[in-house]
This record gives sequence, structure tokens and C-alpha cells, in this order.
Amino acid sequence: MQQVIDISWWQLTSFMTVLIIPLLINWHFKLGMSRDTTFAVARMTVQLILVGFYLQFLFNLDSFLLNTLWLVLMTGVGGSAIINGAQLDYRRCYIPVILGLLCGLFPLLALLLVHLIQPTPFYSAQYLIPLAGMLLGNSLSGNIVALQHLFNSLQDKSAEYESYLALGATPQQASICFVQSAMRQSLTPIIATMSTTGLVTLPGMMTGQILSGANPMLAIKYQLLIMIAIFVMLNVSIAVALVLIIRNGINSSGKVLIKLS
Repeated sequence: MQQVIDISWWQLTSFMTVLIIPLLINWHFKLGMSRDTTFAVARMTVQLILVGFYLQFLFNLDSFLLNTLWLVLMTGVGGSAIINGAQLDYRRCYIPVILGLLCGLFPLLALLLVHLIQPTPFYSAQYLIPLAGMLLGNSLSGNIVALQHLFNSLQDKSAEYESYLALGATPQQASICFVQSAMRQSLTPIIATMSTTGLVTLPGMMTGQILSGANPMLAIKYQLLIMIAIFVMLNVSIAVALVLIIRNGINSSGKVLIKLS
């Protein structure tokens, strides 16, 4: 089996010229997205290069405190991305979303690193940071979908919600059907992805490991591990966030205090 094949910077730069294709498509269909596309690619490139340098430093240092601070930063940025994506009120939603992410992330990381993978030390940045990144990154869109669907439903079906309250239901009881619908909506894509993984799609982590020279069966075991962890993380983070936001965003009389902006 071949070892990982390096890609030079000039090769990568020359490959990036294929971006002319989406730019031409944008121009032809008059989408008006050329500036956003160029900015996004430039920002992604700079961010990834800077993170690459930082991760090299982080891997070499392997400090428990620094690794933990990086995890906290990742979680904080992830929570902000969810709130921005769902267009919700920071004041009432940020802490519930962060708690949801933390409740899903840290127990799973502990299980993966201490019980299963067992790197030395257990907080090894080589494993801790990529695993946390995959779990958090794959939880963002699901949380955004859940929160948007919840508050859109409460707004569009306000008569139904208010009728439950009029019949004597508590705010939590009146909103449970909307919470259930939001969870189904947010979990359906990952369930569809899991059901087709292997036959229709080859996930990025598994493909990356195979390209880097890993044994395919080893790559598959890691991929199974990660997909299950992502699914659990998504369930926990969404459930905790929705429950806490319902408690924090609806007063005792049943008035919804949070609106989509």
C-alpha cells in the first residue's frame, strides 16, 4: 500500500484555477454571488493555513490546558454560528445552545479517548482536536434546522399552540409537538446519510485515511466510530438546546419571548 503522496503548494494553487467554472456559471446565470464566492474561498484558504500552522504548534506542545482552551473556543464559535444561522436572540438562546453542545461533546470525547482509542496522553491534540472538530462541525446544521423549525412552527401555528394553552396545558406541554417536529426535521438528513454510507457515499474521514495509506478496514472502523458519535452528539445537543430554550424562551403564561429575526 502506498504512503501518503504530498501535494506541493504550486500544484494546489494551479488546481484552484478550476474555481473559474463556478464563477462563469455565476456570471452566466447572473446570480450575483461572485464577490461572496471569492471572499469565502479567500477566507477559507487563509483560515486553513493559519489553523494548519497553529495545529502543528498545538500537536508538538500537547498541553492539557491549551487543548482545553481550544475546545472551549471551538464550542463558543460553534454556538455563535448556530445562533447566527438560526437568526435567534443571543441573550436567550446562546447559553442553552452552548450547554447542548457541551453535554453532547465532552462525554463522547471522554468515551472515545479514554475508553476506545486511548492515545498517550489521553488529551493528545492529534486525536482530541480533530475528533472535537468533526463532532461540533456536524452538529451545526442540525441545530440550526431544529431551532428554525421550532420557532417557525410556533409562529405559523400560533393558533394551535394557543389552543393547547387555553385547554390548560403548560407551555412545555403545549410546545412538545413542535419540539418533536423540529427534532424529526433536523435528524432526518443524518439518518438518510447513515443509511446510504458505504454504497452511495464514502465519507471524508474514511477517504482521507485511505488516501493517506491507512488500511481500508481500519479506516472503516474509525468511520463507524465517528458516524455513531456524530449521531449521538446531534441527538443530545439538539434535545438539550430545545428543552432549555423552551424553558428560557417561553414565560409562565405561555408567551413566546424569542422571535426569528
